[in-house]
Amino acid sequence: MRLITPRAPFAAAIVAGALLATPVLAQTAPPPMISVTGEATISVAPDLAQVDGGVTSEAKTAREASETNNAAMAKVLLALKGAGIAEKDFQTSRLSLQPQSAPNRAGPAAIVSYRASNRVTVRVHDVTKVANVIDTLVAAGANDIGGIDFIVSGASKLLDQAREQAVEDARRKAEIYAKAAGVALGPPLSISEGGGAPMPIQFRAKAMAAAAPTPVAQGEETLAVTVSVSWAIKQAGQ
Repeated sequence: MRLITPRAPFAAAIVAGALLATPVLAQTAPPPMISVTGEATISVAPDLAQVDGGVTSEAKTAREASETNNAAMAKVLLALKGAGIAEKDFQTSRLSLQPQSAPNRAGPAAIVSYRASNRVTVRVHDVTKVANVIDTLVAAGANDIGGIDFIVSGASKLLDQAREQAVEDARRKAEIYAKAAGVALGPPLSISEGGGAPMPIQFRAKAMAAAAPTPVAQGEETLAVTVSVSWAIKQAGQ
């Protein structure tokens, strides 16, 4: 005699499971929304600068190149102190000693000299004195001026202002779309800042040694913020 197992409870369980799953699927559907991008920029004059410069020396031997470079750099550091720059505002940024080779078709390249380099970064709190700092470096013997970085030291507060303006810009755009579509704008569902927190744009310029005063123009820095905002929408009048 064959035993027959009832299938009705099993079938009912499948139906019940499907009914229970339906609300879960419905909940995963995204709500109606309008997604826009808001932008804002703030231009401000930099209030801090960093000047990069130093001395490069070349000699037949590594010892001679190093000693010559050390003596020259000592004069540069002494000149910076004499110009009233605090020791905390200049720091050695690079120190190197490298052999210099000449091409040799017959075999390995031969070392013909050694090049020593010592670079210092000078922080300038008054950007109007950047040219004076460069002239001081050059007059003291610096023969390698790498560049200038103009920086806005209080950029964080300015960026916060730009963030508020960027969200306002996003709302303005969203309201235009909502009006055109015949719907009302609801609360924001998500806000994200594109590309991470913006950083102050740094201007970098090459400065050449010259007898005349070095012309330097700091200009303005532009701080930019972009935000992506999704707004809920509903039928007008609700």
